[in-house]
Amino acid sequence: MEKRDRSKSLINLTQVLVWAFVILMPAFLSWSITGNNANAVSVFKSTVSIMAPVLLLYLVNYFWLVPSFLFKDNRKKWFYATNAGLILLLNAKAFFPEPVTDEVRNQLAESLPFTINDIWALYVGTVFVGIIVQCVFILLAVGVRQIQRNNELKVKIEEEKRKSAEAELNWLKNQLNPHFLFNTLNNISSLTQIDPDKAQESIGQLSDLLRYALYDSNRDMVPLDGEIEFMDNYIGLMALRCNDMTTVEKDLSVQAGDATVAPLLFISLIENAFKHGVNARYPSFVRIAMRGDGKDLVFTCENSVFEKTNTDHIGSGIGLENLQRRLELLYPDAFEYNTVNDGRAYSATVRLKDILQ
Repeated sequence: MEKRDRSKSLINLTQVLVWAFVILMPAFLSWSITGNNANAVSVFKSTVSIMAPVLLLYLVNYFWLVPSFLFKDNRKKWFYATNAGLILLLNAKAFFPEPVTDEVRNQLAESLPFTINDIWALYVGTVFVGIIVQCVFILLAVGVRQIQRNNELKVKIEEEKRKSAEAELNWLKNQLNPHFLFNTLNNISSLTQIDPDKAQESIGQLSDLLRYALYDSNRDMVPLDGEIEFMDNYIGLMALRCNDMTTVEKDLSVQAGDATVAPLLFISLIENAFKHGVNARYPSFVRIAMRGDGKDLVFTCENSVFEKTNTDHIGSGIGLENLQRRLELLYPDAFEYNTVNDGRAYSATVRLKDILQ
């Protein structure tokens, strides 16, 4: 709304300045050339009397006829009828001049080198040109109003896109949180049968993670160091399900500073790595790292590949689809997302551009 009002104010200010220039410039030129104030005032009055009809047509069309009638499909005829009436009214004296007496006609014939018919033709031509000029100013009002309408429509479309994107982001985040909670509770449930004390400690970790996921992550952007701490704890909980056959490596030692990032952005990749990269019967690995590359933040996640079923393939699923969509919405033209699967290892890399100090 603020952007729309600013654009409208700019257009209106431009119109005021243009009209002031058109009306004042002849008087100013007269004064600057002759230095005669009286002559400048006379020129100003003449300019006003000449420009008053077209200014009236312009203002009536801009503020009333164009938006109220021309832009309404079922009311356009009133736009044309009203303008025709205004032109007829403004040129009434020209259309119905006082009759010329024979005495005046004879005097003109004697004093002028051309006939009365020539005078009449010149008069008709002048009236016609005046009407053309008035129509041009009507079209000018239509054009300016159309420009303003297009700008307002563009701003409205941008606002609708932003609202739609915000709604979609909220929907995506609401999908992420239950997914994360479901996986973590399954891990702790398995742990209670093996190491109750460790399970109790993990429940405390889960409480901290839920507090972050349910409250801190409600913001559009969160401090990067808070997100790193969240991922560090989350990886620790996910590693609970792993036995000695699995190697879990993590390196999240990036200098966060005051950088911010979208909350829960990388959790889908971590979930995907543990889901597809861990097998209790075979050697497997999960390697997660985050580093700074100049002002870019680079997150990498690599894991061994163990396909579960014919329909459960690594690199697929709603979590990774959500990640792709969130990146497109939150970091348009400012991210890179690449994946590689060579059959033995799967790696995903996300680069967020220009977010570090």
